[in-house]
Amino acid sequence: MPFRLSAFAISACLIFSGAALAGSDESFLAARDAFAAGNRQAFERNAAGLQTHVLAPYIDYYRLRMDLDTASADSVEIFLERHADTVLGQRLRADWLRLLAKNEQWDAYRQEFPRLPQSSPTPDADLRCHALRARLAVADAVALDEAKLLWDTLDNPPDACDPVFSALVGAGRLSEDDVWVRARTQMEARRPGGARSVLALLPASAQPPGSALDSIAANPARWLDRQPANFSITRRGRELALMAIARLARSDARDAERALEVIAARFSAAERGYAFAQIGWRGAMQHDPRAVQWCRSADDALRGEDALAWCARAALRAGKWRVLRDIVERMPEELAAKQEWVYWGGRARSSTGHVDQANALYRMIADEPTFYGLLASEELGQAHHLPPQAAAPTPDELRRAEATPSIARALKLFELDLRTEAVREWNWAIRDVDDRTLLAAAHVALNHSLWDRAINTADRTRREHDYALRYLAPMREQIEPYVQASALDLAWVYGLMRQESRFIMRARSSAGAQGLMQVMPATARWVAKKIGLRDYRNSQIADTDTNLLLGTSYMRLVLDSLDDHPVLASAGYNAGPGRAKRWRAAQSLEGAVYAETIPFDETRDYVKKVMANAVMYGLVFGTREPGLKRRLGTIQPGPGAQPDDPV
Repeated sequence: MPFRLSAFAISACLIFSGAALAGSDESFLAARDAFAAGNRQAFERNAAGLQTHVLAPYIDYYRLRMDLDTASADSVEIFLERHADTVLGQRLRADWLRLLAKNEQWDAYRQEFPRLPQSSPTPDADLRCHALRARLAVADAVALDEAKLLWDTLDNPPDACDPVFSALVGAGRLSEDDVWVRARTQMEARRPGGARSVLALLPASAQPPGSALDSIAANPARWLDRQPANFSITRRGRELALMAIARLARSDARDAERALEVIAARFSAAERGYAFAQIGWRGAMQHDPRAVQWCRSADDALRGEDALAWCARAALRAGKWRVLRDIVERMPEELAAKQEWVYWGGRARSSTGHVDQANALYRMIADEPTFYGLLASEELGQAHHLPPQAAAPTPDELRRAEATPSIARALKLFELDLRTEAVREWNWAIRDVDDRTLLAAAHVALNHSLWDRAINTADRTRREHDYALRYLAPMREQIEPYVQASALDLAWVYGLMRQESRFIMRARSSAGAQGLMQVMPATARWVAKKIGLRDYRNSQIADTDTNLLLGTSYMRLVLDSLDDHPVLASAGYNAGPGRAKRWRAAQSLEGAVYAETIPFDETRDYVKKVMANAVMYGLVFGTREPGLKRRLGTIQPGPGAQPDDPV
């Protein structure tokens, strides 16, 4: 059964947000502000008397952090021992390690780094590179192997890794090919500065001019037009031209193909293959029907997870099942193991007559409450159902969870609206714990109306599950009337809100979207005008009722403009109705194919999660669930965006 809270209960749960802070809480906040400003006198004045406050460890951390540059190793060690196995202890240890690296105290660094947790969370890349540098300082040969692995796997290394990579060059562990391949990937990711840093590892005579990479990034077509006829006689000239082709393909794959035709004969077969792989990758993202042929022209040069994935999507969108099967079979093991390629690999095998192989793949992911887990279950003919309900936490389990120091600190930090620190403490508390502890912590979060923490914590269980917590439906009495007024599917609306805000009422995205339904200010104004909401002001967007009215009304408007199709409307809600329309194909597409070939990573992930959420909410609500495939339906070709689309 879903949780239902009355308006009175909601007000009671949220009372802390409007209540006057206790004096000690005000002192803590003032001390925190003084720490941020570097005001020692104000800090100590406000910190006095906070020794027994639940957040007293933060006062200890702030005090030591203010003087870390001059602190003794003994004082740091005392703090680390006192706050061992806490998030603050690990933060201070990381701060201390960075200071040791800055001062090149490598002996101390080698001793301290192993005490930093190496798994949850994984140390930041700069700390890992500092650790390798510390080991290289004593000629640790194994460190060179680990440095090479970091070179191969770290996409966007920080500056701290530069000395480590230089050591690889000095030891002869990096070839010119290694350097150019990495420079290509940096340019593919629109990081000319990263490419420049990588190319600085080459001999000076092989390095490109300093402005070349920026010129290629800014206007690749003009750069290609200005190259001399003999550009291809050097590796540097050919590589820069390939980077320009790749950059041009990002904006228009056909322009890149035309540019390649002019100079293709000057490249080796492998270099031409790389160019076609880039054109195929970007053409697939642009939904160009020629993308499949470009990908096939790449031949053995079709590598890299992004290029392989997008060429697979091009084959999927074109209904080329044999091509899709071949590409999936070429994927590296880690990529092929992702649920989307397990499922589509199964579909490709089924479509080419290998049903037993397909079913074996479906069974690998079936029963998972995910987009492709649900689809795989349906391919096997399995009805969706909720797993057995876990026993409710006992009063003793709840008391132990709430008394956990990190959870107690997290609750206070949430109360003080210090969300970043609160989430960090909460996540530290629930790392590597058993299901009973997770369920108890999720109920503690529920009792404090921390709905996002309740969902995320319940999501972690491995054997004992509570899906009414995983798919929490708070404020139903307040939300349902707006859903009914707009004639929307309640499960879909909750699925969207779960993905948009995790029911954080004051949520605000980096782009400015606000509230439970993450409505953008411009969209809010447009919707308010459409529905005749007079005297609307943007200051009202965070008001819960106004946010629900605007959000559900927008969902209705988007549905009406997109054939009443929830997949298109989900895409439109996230990326704008105009884009959702443009992403249709010239032919009909399965809803799942449309979702998988959305070119925006965020929107593609969003649509899949919203639609899977809708299925799970239907099960939790006890409604007759039509299944994911029926929800996804078929996407028909249609006209372009209407002039009054807000995005």
